[in-house]
Amino acid sequence: MAEALGTGGAAVEVIVADEAVRRHQDLLDTATRAQVSVLSASAREVAALSDTVTPQGMVAVCRTVDLPLAEALAGSPRLVVLCDQVRDPGNLGTVIRCADAFGADAVLISAESVDVYNAKTVRASTGSIFHLPLAVDVELTEAVALAHAAGMVVLGADGAAEHTIDDLARSGELAGPILWVLGNEAWGLLAEHHALLDRLVALPMYGRAESLNLSTAAAVILYATATAQRGYEPPARSIQ
Repeated sequence: MAEALGTGGAAVEVIVADEAVRRHQDLLDTATRAQVSVLSASAREVAALSDTVTPQGMVAVCRTVDLPLAEALAGSPRLVVLCDQVRDPGNLGTVIRCADAFGADAVLISAESVDVYNAKTVRASTGSIFHLPLAVDVELTEAVALAHAAGMVVLGADGAAEHTIDDLARSGELAGPILWVLGNEAWGLLAEHHALLDRLVALPMYGRAESLNLSTAAAVILYATATAQRGYEPPARSIQ
């Protein structure tokens, strides 16, 4: 919750259980300094506002934090993630967390994906939802056009792709500005979306697992890209 508090944060009101005031005094002090309204209620009433089995005794009412697509891609972004039809709230929240951890400039979420404000999504992001620009209800065609206009290459993660992320790392192609498109947990990227992308890229696996969880694959992809963008010396050639 600390990420939503503070001056300029998303929180507009904090509700704390009477018995939890002392336990959360540092956060309440932060809220007060930021002129966020603080209300008290019974533990039962605060628990009724939470969907967790063991609530922490404090909840916050926050403004929505998403931006228009053009604003989320403003400037000169180098690493952006687009979640295309990602339906699991835990996966979406964890992708946002990974994007934040590896220095992405924005996360875009398609109209067919789970609500970014789903309680499980917010919890899985562990505060990262407040750290980087988010755009929701994004149409892939518009996002690709804006990414290309910003000088980005658009790559899609696909386990059956001819080229792997290792190939792109060796060729130096991960070092440039990239929009990564991640598809649905069950069926991946829709076939009709393939033509919109510059290239499909596979994440190689060397053991016996059939697949990786979406958010786990996102973590590997974003780490590899962020590492390449922060100092990898690309050779002269590129993959054709």
